[in-house]
Amino acid sequence: MRDCSFPFSLRFCIFSLFLVFSYVNESYCAPLNYLKTSASVSEASDAFLPKISPEGEPEPLMPFLAPSPLSPFTNYTVPKLSGVCPLNFTAAISLMTLTSTDCLTLLAPYLANVVCCPQLEATLVILIGQSSKYTGALALNATLSKHCLSDFDQIMVSQGADNNLNQICQVQPSNLTGGSCPVQDIHEFDNSVDSSALLTACGKIDNVNECCTQVCQNAITDAAKKLASNSASTSISLTSTKVVEDCRNIVLRWVASRLDASSAKEVLRGLSNCNVNNVCPLAFPDTRNVTNECGNGIRNQSACCSAVHSYMTHLQNQSFTTNLQALNCAASLGMKLQSRNVTKNIYNLCHVGLKQFSLQAGTQESGCLLQSLPSDVIFDQVAGITFLCDLNDNIPATWPTANQSPSSCNKTVKIPELPAAASSQTGKLCLFTSLTCLHNFVSCIRIVELMLGELLESMLSQI
Repeated sequence: MRDCSFPFSLRFCIFSLFLVFSYVNESYCAPLNYLKTSASVSEASDAFLPKISPEGEPEPLMPFLAPSPLSPFTNYTVPKLSGVCPLNFTAAISLMTLTSTDCLTLLAPYLANVVCCPQLEATLVILIGQSSKYTGALALNATLSKHCLSDFDQIMVSQGADNNLNQICQVQPSNLTGGSCPVQDIHEFDNSVDSSALLTACGKIDNVNECCTQVCQNAITDAAKKLASNSASTSISLTSTKVVEDCRNIVLRWVASRLDASSAKEVLRGLSNCNVNNVCPLAFPDTRNVTNECGNGIRNQSACCSAVHSYMTHLQNQSFTTNLQALNCAASLGMKLQSRNVTKNIYNLCHVGLKQFSLQAGTQESGCLLQSLPSDVIFDQVAGITFLCDLNDNIPATWPTANQSPSSCNKTVKIPELPAAASSQTGKLCLFTSLTCLHNFVSCIRIVELMLGELLESMLSQI
C-alpha cells in the first residue's frame, strides 16, 4: 500500500478507508430503460470552476425546517430570515427543495451551466410571479430585493445548497427588480399586452421544437417590446436593447403568475435550455502543444494524438455538458485549431468523441453527456443522488467545415441525442447511495474520491 505522506497521499488513504467502509453499503445499477425516472452517474473535477458540495432533497416542510438527508456531508443550518421579504417561500416549498438539490454542494459547480443556474433563475422568477398575485407587483424595489435574495440564499444553504450560489450563477439583487422596464404592475401589464395570446403561446411549450420554432419566445419578445414602448422618454436604441431585456423579465414573471409552480418551472427551464444548448460553456486552454504537434502538416501522428488527448483531459475537468453543447464545443475548438494551421481532421485521426467535451466518470467508456432536454438532480433515500447521463453516446466529434453549422435547427446536420430520441437510449447508469457505487467500480472511483477531497479540504480549512 502507498505511504500516507502529507498532503497527496492523505486524500488517497482516506479514500481507501472510505472504500472499505462503503463496501457494505447498498448500490444499484441498471439499464436506463428499466427506470421510470431520470437519474444517472454523477461526478466532479477540480481545476476550472468554483467549489461546491452535495446534498439531498429535504422533506416537504417549511424550507428552513427541512432536514438534510446527507447531514454528515452538508452544512445544515437554520436560516436567519429578514422578516420583510414579501415573497411567499412557504408556498414554493417543493420548488425550493428541488432547487437546493439541483445546486448540491460538491456538485453544483460542475452542473452550474446546465442544471443548477437555470433552475435557480427559474425559481426566482416563479417566486416573484406567484407573489404578484397578492402584491400586484411584478418586481421588487432595490431594498426589498436585497432582503429577499438574502432570505433565499439562507433557505438554500439550510437545505444543503452551496453558500456561494450568487457568485456561481451571477445573481444580484438587481435581478429581482424591474430594471428599466416602465411597466411593473400586473394590472398595467394586462392593459398593455394581449394577455390571452401570450398565455396561449407560453402556457405550455414543446421542449423539443420550441428552440427552433420559437413560438413562446417570439410572443415574449413581442410583449416585452410593447411594455418597453410604454415609456415616452425611452429612446429607440434603448427600447431595442436594455429596456426590452428588462421587460422580458417582467413578461416571464407574469407568465409564472398565471401557471402553477410546476408548470411554470417546465416552461422557464424549457426556454432557458434554448440558450444553454446554443453555447459552449468550456474555456479552452492554450492550444500551443496541439498546434506544435499537429499544425503545418502532421509529422508524427503518435505525438499529435498524445498532445490532443492531453488537451482533452484538461477540458474534461471543467463541467458537465449536454450533447448539443459538446457539439458546439467541438466546432469551436476545431475552428480555433484551424486558425492556427491545424488543417487535418484530428478528431477523426485521434478518435476524439463528443463525450470527451464533458466530465468523465473515470473511464472513457463511461463519459457523461447530459441530455439536451432540461433535467434535474434527484435525491432518493434509497437510491441516493442521481442524474441522467447517456453512457452509450460514442458519437465522434465533428471537425468543422465552412458549409456546416452545429445548430440543432439545421436539419442537414446529424445531431446526436436530440431530445425526441432521448427515451430510446438504453445506456447504463449508476445509482450511488451514501456517495458509493460498487457496480462499474472503476468508473465511480473518481466521483467518490473527488467528493471526499472537497470535504477534506473544507474540514482542514476550518481547523
